[in-house]
Amino acid sequence: MNNIHETILSVDLEKLAKNFFYLKKLIAPKTKIIGVVKAFGYGHGDLEIAKKLEKLGVYALWVTDFEEAINLRKGGVKSKIIVANPGYKSYNEIIKYKIDVIIYNHSILQLYIKNKKPINVHIKFNTGMNRYGFNKKDIPVLASLIKNNPHLNVLSTCSHLSDAENEVSKKFAKKQINLFKQISTKFNKLIAKKTLSHILNTYGVLHHSSDCLDAVRIGIGLYGCTKNKFLLPIASLNSVITQIRKVKRGDRIGYGNSFVCEKDMQIAVVPIGYADGLNRGLSNMVGSIVINNNHCPIIGKISMGTLTIDITSINASEGDVVEVFGVNNSIISIANSISTIPYEILSCLNRRIKRIYINQ
Repeated sequence: MNNIHETILSVDLEKLAKNFFYLKKLIAPKTKIIGVVKAFGYGHGDLEIAKKLEKLGVYALWVTDFEEAINLRKGGVKSKIIVANPGYKSYNEIIKYKIDVIIYNHSILQLYIKNKKPINVHIKFNTGMNRYGFNKKDIPVLASLIKNNPHLNVLSTCSHLSDAENEVSKKFAKKQINLFKQISTKFNKLIAKKTLSHILNTYGVLHHSSDCLDAVRIGIGLYGCTKNKFLLPIASLNSVITQIRKVKRGDRIGYGNSFVCEKDMQIAVVPIGYADGLNRGLSNMVGSIVINNNHCPIIGKISMGTLTIDITSINASEGDVVEVFGVNNSIISIANSISTIPYEILSCLNRRIKRIYINQ
């Protein structure tokens, strides 16, 4: 590796572009794309991802909280940024940095009514996920408040699908989409304004593109961690072997003596652990690390900054590059092995990991 760092996340921005344009082809030409870069760009690094999406012509960027939005602004991002959960204490900062906000309940709405400075807002409705959002019955009062406070510039209505990935849940997703269409139509009529409407996420686009509205919010598809063969994973995580040692039958490996050698072995230590975001559930033969196309099982418990692998059956040397995840060890397979989802594996990656960007 031409880098002084031993553990590196390599992010291919050209693959990001390919994913963007593949998904764009699945929707109507006039449909706007909102790129989701929350959680540090799903662990990939939000600023570089955001800047690339800007160049690709994204309509807006979607983040969770105002601090994420401000960091993007300070980093030079000029595109529209929408904050999904603006909170109650961030008003002044949001106004200062010209950030759009999601209004999802009456408390947040009253905060922005009370403060009279013009601001772009997006109204969120609950269609069945039962998390954030106004209910359908709230529309008349909500619309009246919006009309009486013209400093609130409503740009869109939105909702969130609870399960667009699961084939079994297609009927429920369709029910949510139909309800949202009714809600957005009624709300727009009462405020006498045509706003953008968006409910589809990546899997919504993949499975319900015929129900595409004015905009879509794409997250995991941009990063390529789906089962769709045309969406390419944009990142690989590599490290190196920092120590090799021979151990004998009966020796213990790692904390808690959880792995006892049943034979003489050769093991290798790799400087990445749970403080870097690697799930401890991958310990003791559940997960593996790839060396020269060979899957080497993780043995012992993953430590804060290290893990140990069995290299008895392969040739390896200290300083050799290893693949934590990438082409030979997919995020999806890692997630499946510990009964979680790719989102968790990616978003848990610590920011201390060095990130490099290819094809900028």
